[in-house]
Amino acid sequence: MSAARNLLKFAWLEVTGLCNEFCDHCYAASSPKGTHGTMTVPDWKNTIDQLSTMGARDVQFIGGEPTLYPHLRELIEHAHGTGLAIEVFSNLTHIRDELWETFTTCGVKLATSYYSDSAEDHDAVTQLRGSHKRTRANVEKALSLDIPLRGGVVAVREGQRVQEAARDLTALGVGTVGGDRTRAFGRASQGAAPTIADLCGHCAHEKCAIGPTGDVWPCVLGRFLTIGNVRETPLADIWGGARMATVTADIAAVHGEGVQSCTPPQFLPMCGPCGPCVPSVGHCDPREAGTGVEAASIGAPA
Repeated sequence: MSAARNLLKFAWLEVTGLCNEFCDHCYAASSPKGTHGTMTVPDWKNTIDQLSTMGARDVQFIGGEPTLYPHLRELIEHAHGTGLAIEVFSNLTHIRDELWETFTTCGVKLATSYYSDSAEDHDAVTQLRGSHKRTRANVEKALSLDIPLRGGVVAVREGQRVQEAARDLTALGVGTVGGDRTRAFGRASQGAAPTIADLCGHCAHEKCAIGPTGDVWPCVLGRFLTIGNVRETPLADIWGGARMATVTADIAAVHGEGVQSCTPPQFLPMCGPCGPCVPSVGHCDPREAGTGVEAASIGAPA
């Protein structure tokens, strides 16, 4: 598909590989030993400007844990100034007061992962003692500030209380709760090489991900399919370039032409498992994730 027909509408901006949690299933292999990479603040601002110029409508700041990135507030304000809609995917354990202010001022939406209604169960996944207490408290704070918030429940281990986690979030007032299974990327792959077959097939369709070193990927999970680097090449040239064409052809060869699946739902701000899409993506065909979390019962917006 040509760049003219495949408009870039959404981008994940992975501003850091640093995370205060150490989840076994982390697709990005983030950890307390991660770094902010080589992208400078001017690099990120330039990239955001390019996205806006290309007609993108939404960006999602991710990590690692994006709230640990010292310049997140500045980048959010810059993206807001260009007219982009913004979501931050955070574990919600480390929100500074000034970030709350920025979230409300810039109309930021939030998304978070939640693994159990049990603190012991949740903390066993994150490997960070006290993470459940802090995440749950900040879910409540976000809702009290009328900040839109989505929750994602990922089935990671046997016996995990995923249904109870979803019900807990719903009881708190979270309107959209998605579910997904562990996917074999990053630490979750346990050393196995990633393959295109493990992707959903929707990669590079109207969306891309940009990492802490400037590498551009077809999605956050497809980081083994680098299509360029924004520190070396304008994003428009990358999006319409030969490498992009090769990668999209390779994906189509495995998944078929026209695949429109938007799974895994917890990574996309425009897709709850049963919710309507935002204007960025006018089509949605989410798949059952096989987590034991019934999307039909917990995914519909309130």
